[in-house]
Amino acid sequence: MSNSIRLCLVLHNHQPIGNFDGVFEQAYQDSYLPFLDVFDRFSDAIKIGLHTSGPLMEWLDIHHPEYLDRLAAHVRAGRIEIIGGVFYEAILTMIPGRDRVGQIRSYTQWLENRLGATIGGMWMPERVWEQQLTSDIADAGIRYTLLDDFHFKNAGVQQDKLYGYYVTEEAGQVLSIFPGSERMRYLLPFAEPQETIDYLRGIAENHPNSVVVFGDDGEKFGTWPDTKAHVYDRGWLHNFFTALEQNQDWLHTTTLAEAVDSLPPVGKVFLPEGSYREMTEWVLPVPQQVAYEDLVHELEHEPNWPRIKQFVRGGYWRNFKIRYPETDEMYSRMMAVSKRLDLARRKSGADQHLLDYAQTELYRGQCNCSYWHGAFGGVYLPHLRNAVYNHLIAADNIIDSAIGQPGSFIDAEAADFNFDARQEVKLVDEKLLALFAPSQGGMMYELDVRTICHNLLATLTRRPEAYHRKVLAGPSSAGGEVASIHDRVVFKQAGLDERLQYDSYARKSLVDHFFDNDVPAPLVANGEAQERGDFVHGAYEAKIRRNPDRIQVQMSREGNAWGVPLKITKGITLSAGSSTLELAYLIEGVPQDQPMHFAVEMNFAGLPSGADDRFFHQGDDRLGQLGQRLDLHQTTTLGMIDEWLGVDVRWEADQPTSVWTFPIETVSQSEGGFELVHQSVVMMPHWWIQGDKEGRWSVTMKLEIDTSLAESRMPSQEVAATT
Repeated sequence: MSNSIRLCLVLHNHQPIGNFDGVFEQAYQDSYLPFLDVFDRFSDAIKIGLHTSGPLMEWLDIHHPEYLDRLAAHVRAGRIEIIGGVFYEAILTMIPGRDRVGQIRSYTQWLENRLGATIGGMWMPERVWEQQLTSDIADAGIRYTLLDDFHFKNAGVQQDKLYGYYVTEEAGQVLSIFPGSERMRYLLPFAEPQETIDYLRGIAENHPNSVVVFGDDGEKFGTWPDTKAHVYDRGWLHNFFTALEQNQDWLHTTTLAEAVDSLPPVGKVFLPEGSYREMTEWVLPVPQQVAYEDLVHELEHEPNWPRIKQFVRGGYWRNFKIRYPETDEMYSRMMAVSKRLDLARRKSGADQHLLDYAQTELYRGQCNCSYWHGAFGGVYLPHLRNAVYNHLIAADNIIDSAIGQPGSFIDAEAADFNFDARQEVKLVDEKLLALFAPSQGGMMYELDVRTICHNLLATLTRRPEAYHRKVLAGPSSAGGEVASIHDRVVFKQAGLDERLQYDSYARKSLVDHFFDNDVPAPLVANGEAQERGDFVHGAYEAKIRRNPDRIQVQMSREGNAWGVPLKITKGITLSAGSSTLELAYLIEGVPQDQPMHFAVEMNFAGLPSGADDRFFHQGDDRLGQLGQRLDLHQTTTLGMIDEWLGVDVRWEADQPTSVWTFPIETVSQSEGGFELVHQSVVMMPHWWIQGDKEGRWSVTMKLEIDTSLAESRMPSQEVAATT
């Protein structure tokens, strides 16, 4: 065949920070290792580009260095081009420019040192693009990257102009960009190899001397459901490589570097912000997402759909921070640590070696997977959220050491910590860091236990998802075929349709409720109890009261319950060197002749259910695992122990009360199917209050965070670093 084309196959292998060690190992055995084994059996005519994310690369270097040695050999032979990128796979648009350049440069150096690679290109995490990224990427030493053809089509580039690469420019900096083929993403590895060959042959006949790029997840080749048997046991990958070899007279597999060095660009382009098509759909608010899906299904069989489709697109990636405020909380915390590190770098006498360590922890806390949600668990996976906070808190602790922060201190600050043009309040000592949102019900939305680098309020609110329609419709089957991850409907547990429950407020702590006097506990747990007051979402006024060794955040609000005017004042006090929060409530205007049902909700995240070493207790008495629904009366104490984490969270009140506990669980989508995920434990003391002769009612509670078990297992130098 006289007409020939170049095919660039680029794999993206990734496991996020915080994923379980067993998941890394399983992906290695199911995808990364067998792919390389098959690849080794073919000639030099087969070349690929390979991007392996930093978290996975570091894990491989520790657990399977022989795999990296094999990669290095292929790099020397010119068969594998190592694609660089952001060391810890951060979405570039959500981190400061200094961290963009720093992450890319540091990963390039790591790859050059370990694999002997020359890094010219980078993988764009989740293909999230904004034009201003161009200059930072170029400053970091990158010459080219790849995005989806969807980006180019949104810029008005027609399909017949997508068989090559383009250059773009920002502030005088130039970057080459390849359009990855969406059609190829759906062909590989789900279609038979001959179908892909036929598709490429058609391009060669109509667009000779062009370049076609496939860029997608390496986990599609073995880790995604049902793909291991398909790709390896039934020989799909072997057959695909065989087909490439058999057609090498016109179909040449090549690397991105070779394509850039051998061919001129098709032209210049400026791309609008975006990601791959599915991502832009997932970020839409649920009503719009449902309407979008319905519209596509309605029109996709219409004759004019191909003409219409090019003008249809979804939303803007940054709005994941609106869809999931919990990701905005992580983002805001990350930005605070990044800014603090930057200031510490300029501080005279700061330990720069320690700050390098803090920088690595910050970079790890920028890993993107828990900052969004689509076909995979993402933000719904507690262990990923916990890992982000673990690294951010660790970075904060290390900065303290690097700048010579006193071993015992206490401080408070009011500022706009989450960039919403409203004041939040921070209360911090060497053991705890608490963040409060007076404008959002006076809730406490972050509680960092600094000694173990854990945020007890890395919670998640139950909310509707567009795919919950599939949950209600029930599971489906692919009829024996290997289905794309976007098409499978599999239930990992039975009865998930009955577990769809939604919250009307954030599941945080110090959330102030007024319920009906006889409200059933299950109604409260399901998020269906009617709110009789206006304090949950109402704005509180805040002030900080300071003593040399004690600081109090005091918040107050004049509102009502059942139409009765009330004023709630709550004070949260922290003493220097303490890991105990004192929580004092005063309610004024309380009727003397009728009881009011008042409750204070506290959520605790990262304390999973379903394990015997995580349990409720009162002193030495165990009351069941942390998923247990308790209904206690006339009690003044309750504790929660997580022996694996090494923490005991103990609540105490100065007057007997009733306490409900229940788990918060979500029904979410993952690569393995729909699943029930434990998000937090609710501890809710509640009272039927009546006013004294002055119409006042008060209670004082304590929340003690005991990490002595965890500290007993730490090397002495690690305890010193965290405190």
